[in-house]
Amino acid sequence: MALRRNTAARSIGSAVLAGLGLMRVSFAWGARRRRQEQLLAELLEQLALMTEEIHRANLIQYYRLFEDQNYRKLDDPTLAEASSTLGGLSDTRRRQMIFANQQYGSLVLAHRVGALGWDELLGHLRVLCINAVFAEYWDRTVEHRRSLPPDSVEAKIGAAVDVMMEELAEDPDEWWVVGSAPAPESEPPARS
Repeated sequence: MALRRNTAARSIGSAVLAGLGLMRVSFAWGARRRRQEQLLAELLEQLALMTEEIHRANLIQYYRLFEDQNYRKLDDPTLAEASSTLGGLSDTRRRQMIFANQQYGSLVLAHRVGALGWDELLGHLRVLCINAVFAEYWDRTVEHRRSLPPDSVEAKIGAAVDVMMEELAEDPDEWWVVGSAPAPESEPPARS
């Protein structure tokens, strides 16, 4: 009888040890699986960051091409006239409009790539809005902005500039406080 108990105890002990071994393997497999999932999540996060960086690089490249064309237009009045949609301008005034557009475009780019946060962008735009040439440029290009999708970053920036221009028209001596529009929800993160 004692022999049977020992055999039974050994069997139970062996079963318990085997079960513990399976649990260790199962837990190890589960831990390995969790680590793989964690690595995959980190990899996807890195991929998303790389995608954002590529998007920013593409924006910068686009603006380089845009600025290159603008410099050509500034150097050659015939090119400026060929690409301008604004009528009744002297060569000098057309160049000024092109330069005003370039200044605005540079600020938009800086915001879109994260170099300027919303409040910083508004500060730069406030200063730009008090310039008479920019004010004329803004007034002459109102139709251009109407074709922008309303939820685009540039449309939201344009709406903020419209508010600034209206407030400046009402009280030009308070130019530093105009345009306190809230940041759009899709604001890119500012980089330091």
